[in-house]
Amino acid sequence: MNDVQRGNDAVAIGRVEQECDRVVYEYALVKVVPCLERGECINAGVIVYSQEHNFLVARTDLDEDRLLTVAPHVDVVGVRSALEAVEAMCRGGTEAGMAAGERPGARFRWLTAPRSTIVQAGPVHVGLAQEPGVEVERLLDRLVR
Repeated sequence: MNDVQRGNDAVAIGRVEQECDRVVYEYALVKVVPCLERGECINAGVIVYSQEHNFLVARTDLDEDRLLTVAPHVDVVGVRSALEAVEAMCRGGTEAGMAAGERPGARFRWLTAPRSTIVQAGPVHVGLAQEPGVEVERLLDRLVR
């Protein structure tokens, strides 16, 4: 084996080690659909779950002006309350209500199940990250704000 081959192998091993440092995470957008019949929505948050890290977090950031542009008569207080409930469900504990004892994965599946409500999760997507907690803010900035 010559030096060039050894160097290429070292680079390849470095890439594999970098990939191994990253873990799979799943995420879904939290959408506000004020009029189900019209199907219009605005992105209001993200839910991020990593089984490997036993991690489940939701962060929301409601743009009230945008929401009121789409639906001038929407109950903004009710929407905020529903978004806060999503965050509480992710935190677990007594705030999660009947799901308090559920594992993070079960709570994520429940939150991302299809439903016909004003606040709902979009489809689940998959990503790779070294730290899923950092992805929460990155996704919020990229897809919601």
